[in-house]
Amino acid sequence: MSMNRREFLQVLAVAAAGGMTLHSDIASAEKAADKLYDVPKFGNVSLLHMTDCHAQLLPIYFREPNVNLGVGDMLGKAPHVVGETFLKTFGIKPGGAEAHAFTYLNFVEAARHYGKVGGFAHLSTLVKKMKASRPGALLLDGGDTWQGSGTALWTNAQDMVDACKLLGVDVMTLHWESTYGAERVKEIEEKDFAGKIDIVAQNVRTTDFEDPVFKPYVIKNINGVPVAIVGQAFPYTPIANPRWMTPNWSFGIQEQGMQEAVNAARAEGAQVVVVLSHNGMDVDLKLASRVTGIDAIFGGHTHDGMPAPTVVSNPGGRTLVTNAGSNGKFLGVMDFDVRGGKVVDFRYKLLPVFANMLAADKEMAAFIDKVRAPFIEKLSEKLAVTEGMLYRRGNFNGSWDQLLVDALIAEKGAEIAFSPGFRWGTSLLPGDTITMEHLLDQTAITYPWTTVTEMSGEMIKTVLEDVADNLFNPDPYYQQGGDMVRVGGLQYSCDPNAGMGKRIDNMMLAGKRIEPGKTYKVAGWAPVSEAAKDAGPAVWDVVANYLRGQKVISQRPLNLPTLKGMGGNPGVAV
Repeated sequence: MSMNRREFLQVLAVAAAGGMTLHSDIASAEKAADKLYDVPKFGNVSLLHMTDCHAQLLPIYFREPNVNLGVGDMLGKAPHVVGETFLKTFGIKPGGAEAHAFTYLNFVEAARHYGKVGGFAHLSTLVKKMKASRPGALLLDGGDTWQGSGTALWTNAQDMVDACKLLGVDVMTLHWESTYGAERVKEIEEKDFAGKIDIVAQNVRTTDFEDPVFKPYVIKNINGVPVAIVGQAFPYTPIANPRWMTPNWSFGIQEQGMQEAVNAARAEGAQVVVVLSHNGMDVDLKLASRVTGIDAIFGGHTHDGMPAPTVVSNPGGRTLVTNAGSNGKFLGVMDFDVRGGKVVDFRYKLLPVFANMLAADKEMAAFIDKVRAPFIEKLSEKLAVTEGMLYRRGNFNGSWDQLLVDALIAEKGAEIAFSPGFRWGTSLLPGDTITMEHLLDQTAITYPWTTVTEMSGEMIKTVLEDVADNLFNPDPYYQQGGDMVRVGGLQYSCDPNAGMGKRIDNMMLAGKRIEPGKTYKVAGWAPVSEAAKDAGPAVWDVVANYLRGQKVISQRPLNLPTLKGMGGNPGVAV
C-alpha cells in the first residue's frame, strides 16, 4: 500500500508525525510535514551526503536492524544500539516518522502509515531544496551506488552513472563499483564523469609501483573557503569481492597514507578537511582517533543511519564521524561555520527521504521511466506472494536471507546452504507480490553463480569462525565488512566475545551434531574465486524457479544462532 502526498497529510492530521503535535486540518498537517525538511542554513560551508543507495532508483521499503551487536570497546555505543535504546540514545520520540525511519519498531504498521522511502526523484527534490538554501553546497556520494538492482546490472552501471550526474553528485568514492571491473570504473571516471564528478580514494594504488589509481583528494572552493574531500574506498575490496576484477589495484586502510593526504591538503591551503569514507563506522571511529586534521568523516558501508555525529577526540583536536544509512533513504546535511581558517562550529541533520512527503523531481522521474522502460516486462514478472514481511538487515539471517537459503537447499538438493552476509536489499510487507525486480534487489551482482560443494564438518566450522572474526573482532581494523554468513539447515551457537576460532559451537543438522570428519553437501552463491566462474546458474534463476513453484511464501522461522554472553547487549532485540 502506498499513499500520495494528500493522503499522507490526512494521516498526519490525526497522527503525530515525527513526534509533532496533533493537527486538526490539512493545512496544519502539511505545515507539520514540511517542518521535517525545514533545516535552517548555518555557517558558510555546507556538504550534503548520501551513501550505499545500492542502485535503488524507485521508492522502497527498508527495515532497519534489530541486531547490531557491539563487542569490546564498541559495546553499547553507536552504531551498536537498536530499537528503544536507539531512540533514547538520540532523543527521538517513539511512534513518529523519525522513529520509523531510524528503527525497526512496529515496522509493518508504520510502513503502511508513512509509505515508502528514497527514490532518486524524491531525493533529487530534497537535494535541490538543500542546495537552494545553501549556495555552493556540494553533494558527496559514499559509494555502493552502481550495484544492487537489475537495471544497474543489465546496463553495466550506466543507469546509475547517468542518474548521479543528473542528481548533482560532486565527489564520490567506491566499493561495489569495483565489481564491474577496473576497466569499466576507469572508463566511467575518464569519460562519463570527466569535468563533472571526481572519484577520490587515497588508499587505492597500483600493485606494481604503488601509483595512485584515483586522486587522493580534491579541493573545492565553497563561498571562498577551500574545502578538501579525501577519499577512502572500501579497504577490503579484494577480499570481500573477487580479486580478479581489480587484479592490479591494492587497497587497505592505509592509515599513514590518510595522514599524509590530510597534511598535503592542509599544506595546499584547505581550511576544512573531510573524509568521504567507505570503511564502515567502527573503522571510521578508530581512524578518527588516530589521524589528526580531519574535521569530519562522512561514512558508509555499514548502512548505519546515525541522526547525530559521534565526536571523537584525537591528539590534534576532534573529528565528527557520521554515517548516512542506505538505499537512498537518508540525506545528510552538514553545515560548518568556518572562521579564521578553521571550523569553529557545526550543525548536522540526517534527513529521512519520505517519498510521500517530497514531490518527485520531474526531470529525474522522466529519466527513471526512460531507463527502466526496456526492462519493465522482465522486472514485473510476478513470482509469488509473501505472507510475512521480507527484509535483510542485521548481523544474522533476515527473512529474505532465509528465503534464499531455503530455496538453495530445495533446488540444489543440499543439506546446508550459505548466503553472503550482504546488507543491501529492499523490504516487502506481508501480502506483497514478489516480483523479479524484488528478487534482483537481493541478488544482482556480477558474480552470481550458484555452487554445490562437499564440505567437511571441520571446514564448515572454519568458514563460520572466519566470518565471525571479520564481524566481531574487537579491533575494528580487522573487521572486513559484511555481516554473518546466512545459514540454512544448520543450527549453531555463537559467542561474539570469545577469541578467534572459539566463537562457534554446537553445530547441529537435523538434530544431530555436525561431525568434523564427515562430509556434507553445501549450496552457496557469489563465489569470489575466478575458478568458480559459471559454476552453476545465476542465483536469481535458481530462486525464481523455487518461487514460481511455491506461489505463496509462508512466514518461516529464522535460522538464528543461539547467542552467548549477549544478555543486556543494547545491540540486540529479538
